[in-house]
Amino acid sequence: MKSIFSLLIKVRDHLRMKKVEDEYLNWLRFANAGMISPGNIYAMKYAIENLPTNDPIIEIGSFCGLSTNILSYFLRKNQKKNIIFCSDKWIFEGSEKSTNLGLSDISHADYRPFVKETFMRNINFFSPNRPHPIELFSDEFFAKWKNRNEVIDIFNQSMMLGGNISFGYIDGNHTYEFAKQDFENVNQHLVPGGFILFDDSDDSNPFGLTKLMGEIKQRSDYSLVMKNPNYLFQKNKMLNK
Repeated sequence: MKSIFSLLIKVRDHLRMKKVEDEYLNWLRFANAGMISPGNIYAMKYAIENLPTNDPIIEIGSFCGLSTNILSYFLRKNQKKNIIFCSDKWIFEGSEKSTNLGLSDISHADYRPFVKETFMRNINFFSPNRPHPIELFSDEFFAKWKNRNEVIDIFNQSMMLGGNISFGYIDGNHTYEFAKQDFENVNQHLVPGGFILFDDSDDSNPFGLTKLMGEIKQRSDYSLVMKNPNYLFQKNKMLNK
C-alpha cells in the first residue's frame, strides 16, 4: 500500500512540475551525462534570476557536470558575475559495496577517474565561464572555506576560498545526517535573500531528506520558495528593528 501511495505522489508531482523550455538545455542534456529533475532546472533558473548578490554559488556533488553546466548557462544568460565552486571527490555512494561495476570487468577504481575526466571535458566544452571544482568532500571544503584557505582546483587554477554565498545546490550524500551537515555549512555563509536547493528532496523520495525538509520549513529564518517537487528555500532578509 505504501509503495502504491508513493507512486501516486510521484505521478502527481510530475504532472504539477514546472519546467523550462530551452533548446540549448535540450542539446546539453543529450550530450552531458547526468541525472537531474526538470523541476530542479526550473528552480535553478528562478534562483539565479533572483540572486541577491554577486557572491559565489556552491554546488555539492557534481558527477559528470550536467548541473554545473546548467548553472553556468543560467549565469551567462542572465549576465550574472557569480563564480561557481564545486565540491566533489568523485567517490560515489554504493561503490564501497563491491570492487567492480556489477558483473563487469570495470572496477570502481577505474570508473572514478573516468567520471572525473568526463566532468572536466564537459565543463571545458560547455562552460566558458569556467567553474572551480575542488576535489574535496563537502566538510573538508567548508573547513577551508571558513578558514579562507587558498586551494588549487582540478583545472590547476589557484583560488581563495571564503566569504559569503548567494546560492547553495546540495546534491551530495543524501542521508539525513550528511544533508543536514551540508545545510548547516551553507547556512553559515548564506547571505539574506540567498537560496538553497536540495536534490532528491521530494516527499516521495526514498532518501532521508523528508525529515530535514520538515525541520527547515519550521525555521523562522527560511521560507519555502517552491516544491517542484524538490525543495527550494530562501533565507529571510533581516527585518529592520
